[in-house]
Amino acid sequence: MSEQSPRTNDPERLFALTPEKLAREAASHYGKEFTALSAKEQYRCVSAALMSAIAPLWHDSAVQQETGKRACYLSSEFLMGRALSNNLQNLNALVPLQETLKALGVDLLSLQDTEEDPGLGNGGLGRLAACFLDSAATLELPLMGYGIRYQYGMFRQQIINGMQVEEGDDWGAFEDPWALRKPQERILIHFGDQSVWAVPYDTPIIGYGAKTINTLRLFAAEPVEAFHFEAFNDGRYLESVTEAVAARTISRVLYPNDNTREGKALRLKQEYFFTSAALTDLMRAHKKKGRAPEDFFKYHAVQLNDTHPSLAVPELIRLLKEEGLSFEEAFEATFQTLSYTNHTILAEALEKWDMALFQEILPKMYELIEAIQNKWDRELLERGEPQAIREELAILDEHEHVARMAYLALYGTHAVNGVAKMHTEILKHQELKHWYRLYPERFQNKTNGITQRRWFLHANHEMADFVSELLGSKDWIVDLSQLANLKPLATDEAVLSRFWEIKKRKKHALLQYVRFNEGTALDPDAIFDVQVKRIHEYKRQLLNAFHLLDLYYRIQEEDPTALCRRNVLIGGKAAPGYFRAKGIIKFINEIKNLIERDAKVREYLKVVFIENYNVSYAERIFPAADLSEQISTAGKEASGTGNMKFMLNGAVTIGTLDGANVEIVEEAGAQNNFIFGRTAQELFALRPSYNPKALLQEVPGLERVVQSLVDGTFDDDGTGAFADIHRSLLEGTSWEAPDVYFVLADFDEYRNAQNRAAQVFADPLQFARMGFLNMASSGKFSSDRTIREYAKDIWNVSPAAR
Repeated sequence: MSEQSPRTNDPERLFALTPEKLAREAASHYGKEFTALSAKEQYRCVSAALMSAIAPLWHDSAVQQETGKRACYLSSEFLMGRALSNNLQNLNALVPLQETLKALGVDLLSLQDTEEDPGLGNGGLGRLAACFLDSAATLELPLMGYGIRYQYGMFRQQIINGMQVEEGDDWGAFEDPWALRKPQERILIHFGDQSVWAVPYDTPIIGYGAKTINTLRLFAAEPVEAFHFEAFNDGRYLESVTEAVAARTISRVLYPNDNTREGKALRLKQEYFFTSAALTDLMRAHKKKGRAPEDFFKYHAVQLNDTHPSLAVPELIRLLKEEGLSFEEAFEATFQTLSYTNHTILAEALEKWDMALFQEILPKMYELIEAIQNKWDRELLERGEPQAIREELAILDEHEHVARMAYLALYGTHAVNGVAKMHTEILKHQELKHWYRLYPERFQNKTNGITQRRWFLHANHEMADFVSELLGSKDWIVDLSQLANLKPLATDEAVLSRFWEIKKRKKHALLQYVRFNEGTALDPDAIFDVQVKRIHEYKRQLLNAFHLLDLYYRIQEEDPTALCRRNVLIGGKAAPGYFRAKGIIKFINEIKNLIERDAKVREYLKVVFIENYNVSYAERIFPAADLSEQISTAGKEASGTGNMKFMLNGAVTIGTLDGANVEIVEEAGAQNNFIFGRTAQELFALRPSYNPKALLQEVPGLERVVQSLVDGTFDDDGTGAFADIHRSLLEGTSWEAPDVYFVLADFDEYRNAQNRAAQVFADPLQFARMGFLNMASSGKFSSDRTIREYAKDIWNVSPAAR
């Protein structure tokens, strides 16, 4: 162990950045005094100094994990958020640095605000991966993340004339001080039409208390030959860099639009690129230690985060065969190594690849999948399964001419888990019922979680300090179940008053941030009603929009149930090729503009669509929210994690019994949340006879909000988006039933739930009690608990011996 290890020295002293250290960094990087630098340059110097300080511990952690079994998390997304503030917190170095900088006349917050949010993820999938890395490092579990280092992320969202416009998110334009490029460890990746280098960039994942530092390794695609000098000399200038452009395109953008064949080919290349690089990296290290290939699973547990890394099944078989194993031996070792997390029950998200495209881009992988399919078919025949079942469960679907990635993962891994109790039960008894019948022992539930370090201790430090004071301890930072000890205080009016005052302070902070970024002045005394998540029909931002328009009309009519002051914040991105979701964004902004033009209505109702919603914005939103909008169609949301972040920060859920909402209600009580809508079972029974048109006449106010899509009330700039939404609700399409997500079916109950929430909000003490009890009941939803379950039940890994 290094002599500088914080296990033998005081962490606060070891990681304290003295003026002398900062001066050295400033001189070496910029040739200036630290105080003469810009805030961005100072941020880089502080980050570089911290990287130097943690280097010995990072090295020690890697050495200690070499002998035992380690887990690896393969994910197409890691939505990490800003690094500096989170790392300072976990190193217990925040206060010393604040004092050092203050003495130099420098504001730490100004430095932190210059850091770009890394564009390495989009939504819940990537944020969950980030939380898991934080928890594993805090619990001293050996977990390494693998993914892609995207140059531009997904996109930077602009709202222009109410419509989403995508811009490149060049988050990496400035040097990233938290990533170490390691070209000496690059890996050659072969496709059917090109070969590229996968160059690793390593980022430290610092556990709380600085006992362990794990690694996130992301690969950037680089060309085998960066510049063709002969082509350039011949005047073929574009051709001279064609290979470089084609290679770097692989890691250019997260989730490129796949509405074209080229887009589909790029996505397929991305998925193989990082999966092959990760497994090759692991195999190289395994061989270097002199270990037998058939023992690979004894030292590695590889978790597939959704279907994107499903090619790990044939790729690991390929690598093991290259080491001399037979196909059957390689399949068995692969099976024991890999496990798969399913994150969805939406058919569209269970990836399928056109066979012809697959054969062209990944011919070797296709051959191996054919061998896997043959093995699977023989097994089903031996089990006596009929032809219809064999076809239904085929990995290679000869009727649709597609390869099913979810089925590849299901067959090639020893464990599959859902991410909430309800989600897992739906998988077992509906969506994957035949797989569960055949392999019940493989199915597990691992309810998602969030890290309380970023989403409470960091994002809401005033409330965190209050909780520590009430509990007389900070143990909850690493054991969130301790919050349950707050429940008896929910009847103490003095406690509730302080809780409410802190909530008000966070509202004021958000109010100022929104005014600066969005130009809208919110009402500090109004209810803060928030829906922030990816824009998708099943998440039902459209239901929220219809309620806003209904409120507009009811306020004009002076309906007393509508006269509650509300700030409604909606944020999220629609996929670039998702026409209907982008139409919903436009519709929300049209309603917002209508409200702003009406002096009477805007006195009671203010609407903000948050532009380019990201982790840094989220850290300000969750602590300020009163109402957490979790209104997805029952049975469609796998889990959700935003619901947990709101709950931990003392917000009350208004939502359906969907995903992890079910467990939130179990923990906090239905009486402390506003639950509405039909259950998944009720919607299933309703579908055959469902007539959304009839509801227009039966539900007061519904017709006028629905017809506003097509009666000239609003303008969709000639795109046809509003007519498309209207048609989807009342007519349906050739591929889906009318109102497939039951927006109209749940409208009246949603409105009633909103009325109840407004009524309770009129009594601040009662509303505070509900929020306080939600916070006190959130202990189950720590990602520490989730990661412990993965480590024990699936990976069989434990903390490395010191």
